Amino acid sequence: MTFNCSLWQDNSMSVKRFAFARFSEVTEQCFLLFTLILLMFLASLMGNALITTAIWTNPVLHTPMYFFLANLSLLEIGYTCSVTPKMLQSLVSEARGISREGCATQMFFFAFFGISECCLLAAMAFDRYMAICSPLHYATRMSRGVCVHLAMVSWGVGCMVGLGQTNYIFSLDFCGPCEIDHFFCDLPPILALACGDTSHNEAAVFVAATLCISSPFLLIIASYGRILAAVLSMPSPEGRQKALSTCSSHLLVVTLFYGSASVTYLRLKASHSPGIDKLLALFYTVVTSMLNPIIYSLRNKEVKAALRRTLGKKKVLAHS
Repeated sequence: MTFNCSLWQDNSMSVKRFAFARFSEVTEQCFLLFTLILLMFLASLMGNALITTAIWTNPVLHTPMYFFLANLSLLEIGYTCSVTPKMLQSLVSEARGISREGCATQMFFFAFFGISECCLLAAMAFDRYMAICSPLHYATRMSRGVCVHLAMVSWGVGCMVGLGQTNYIFSLDFCGPCEIDHFFCDLPPILALACGDTSHNEAAVFVAATLCISSPFLLIIASYGRILAAVLSMPSPEGRQKALSTCSSHLLVVTLFYGSASVTYLRLKASHSPGIDKLLALFYTVVTSMLNPIIYSLRNKEVKAALRRTLGKKKVLAHS
């Protein structure tokens, strides 16, 4: 169904509300996707909340690596919560409209948490580099103050870039159409609805994506190149196995997150397809957030032990 945008325009013919396009006219398909997304969303919230709680309540995990992991879990919670509830509502309800201000708010928080995560993953790679390649100086160079500073910079960059991009895009005129062919207010589909020349905005999005996706990714690759060289030179097989096990979890998360984000934001405009963009959006908003706790908990003995202790405490409290 195509919306009549004239009902949502003010006297200046500027669109004040948008509507998300229906995923499918077949109700069963919408309900199936709703169920899948809801289950993944709940699994993501539960997994990331458990990891954050386990790290905060277990002193043995009060180290730089787990400090960054707790921050990552908090970002994942914010990332999914910024878009998934409205996505679920739009799948099974006729109330698929969203105000211009609501759309801008959703876009800001989505960009804020997503860009912060890009920066934080680079900080996590730097932490692993220092731990493996410079173990004697690790405690002093990765002090609590340094870790807090790196986390604050990651969150700060995400906030500034997200605010700048959102403000720049919503300074444009929107005079119709008003139907967003996407699951949420992402940058490219909103730009496609703007009137007039959007080439400067598209260039700004591409530059921001290049700086916030490519730059951290290159830093991560450089860090892991040095880490691999250091690991291969270790005389102890046990030491090599432990180092590779610790880093492989982070590298898998990086591959999933940066891979899907790069395909979405660093492609040429002509190669964009609404269907593929929606599939990628589901992957980097819901699927990766659900997989991250699984990847870190299954491949990390310390996290698994901490989760068992945390769940054990909750059972004791429940029966007391």
